Amino acid sequence: MKINIYYGGRGLINDPTLYVINKMQEVLEELRVTVMRYNLYEMKNSIATVPQTLKDADGIILASTVEWHGIGGYMHQFLDSCWLYGDKEKISRIYMCPVVMSTTYGEREGKLDMSVAWEILGGLPCSGICGYIADTVNLEMSKDLTRLIEKTAENMYRTVSQKICSFPASNQVIKQMVSVTKNIDLTPQESEQLSQYVSDEHYVQRQKEDIQELTNLFRGMLENPDSQEDNNYLESFRNHFRPSPGIRAMYRFHIEEKDKPFILEVNGPQLNCYYGNTTRADVEIKVNGKTMNDIMSARMSFQRAFMSGNMKMKGDFKLLRALDQIFIFED
Repeated sequence: MKINIYYGGRGLINDPTLYVINKMQEVLEELRVTVMRYNLYEMKNSIATVPQTLKDADGIILASTVEWHGIGGYMHQFLDSCWLYGDKEKISRIYMCPVVMSTTYGEREGKLDMSVAWEILGGLPCSGICGYIADTVNLEMSKDLTRLIEKTAENMYRTVSQKICSFPASNQVIKQMVSVTKNIDLTPQESEQLSQYVSDEHYVQRQKEDIQELTNLFRGMLENPDSQEDNNYLESFRNHFRPSPGIRAMYRFHIEEKDKPFILEVNGPQLNCYYGNTTRADVEIKVNGKTMNDIMSARMSFQRAFMSGNMKMKGDFKLLRALDQIFIFED
């Protein structure tokens, strides 16, 4: 059995949450549980990649401290990353025990907040622990409170080892009804790769600088579009079209250097491409001319352009990946 501890406090010496999770870790290790500890304040520049550590965990402890209002930013960032990049199928099998100690008001609300967040992610709940601790010394000297902490760790061990079930939560149903977050159809491997890109600040900054440079370079071309280049786009897509059964989609490309969108209508073996507009589109793509030229020159694929940040899209991600199947640009 493996249990991960994610500590969302600031690592202060007198933080009562540290004492609680240290004691719980001792108990779990005595029960021959493999325990991994992640201090989020030490990983603040790479929190987007932390959900990858959930892969082989049977249970987790989310621990945070309420110092003035709420559970703190590091824990919120971690939960946000789980929502955006975490493997929801894996999360649905992980038990979570919340630990919230407070030096002010709000420990119960903080515990409830983390429990609800984990249930919305699809995870399994464990009974946690919360409390108001004005002085950590009093916590360390209290045998009754220490025993309560140990009991909480033992209960978590039994819950995870016996895979105790729980009643369905209503917030799962509400999430399906009102959630406005659009799921992008990514495999766990693609989600992991995307989270690595997001967490790399130097990579993101470099992409922004490249996009700005290209925008300045081609801005003047917007007023004088090159009709010959327009014809090259149309001819290139027509010549490299390889029909694939069952693929029917409307693609609208917003090329930064062009006044009008570039439209691709794919209906099985039929292709219609032109410059203009359409009332509907299954996939909206925003890209610059350099990236389009790289794609047509086989130096880059559509999916690679999206994953590298050179292309932005909105719509069905499966249809975006289909572009690399039906348009084969060869050297």
